Amino acid sequence: MNIAAIDVGLKRIGAAVCLEGVIMPLDAVLRRNREQAAHDIDKLLREYKADILAVGLPTNEEMRKRIRHFASLLEFGGKIVFIDEDFSSYEAKERMKGIVKQKRDGRVDSLAAAIILERFNGSVK
Repeated sequence: MNIAAIDVGLKRIGAAVCLEGVIMPLDAVLRRNREQAAHDIDKLLREYKADILAVGLPTNEEMRKRIRHFASLLEFGGKIVFIDEDFSSYEAKERMKGIVKQKRDGRVDSLAAAIILERFNGSVK
C-alpha cells in the first residue's frame, strides 16, 4: 500500500510518500491558488499510486477549516486521514539545523510532511 502525506501551507504544500516502507520527502508544491495546488497534489497522488493520503491538521481552528476545504477540492479516490501536525515544521527545522542552510524553497515543508507520515505510520502499528 502506498501512502502520501501533505503539509498544507498558505504558500507551499510539503509532500512526502512512503513506498515499500521508505519515507521520502518530495518537492513541495508552490501554491498560486487552491485549484492549481489541488490539481498538482492530485497529479502527485496519481504518479505515486497513493492509496492513502495523510493530511496534517493543526490545532488552529481557522487553518483547520482551510485545510479541510483544500482536502475537499482533491479528486483523490483513496482514503484521506487527518493527522495532528502540531510542531512538525519546528521538528523539521530542528532536523535540518546544521545540515542544510534553511531557505524558503519547500524542503522544510516536505520534511514536515514526512514527519506527518511518520506519525501516521506510528499510529497504525
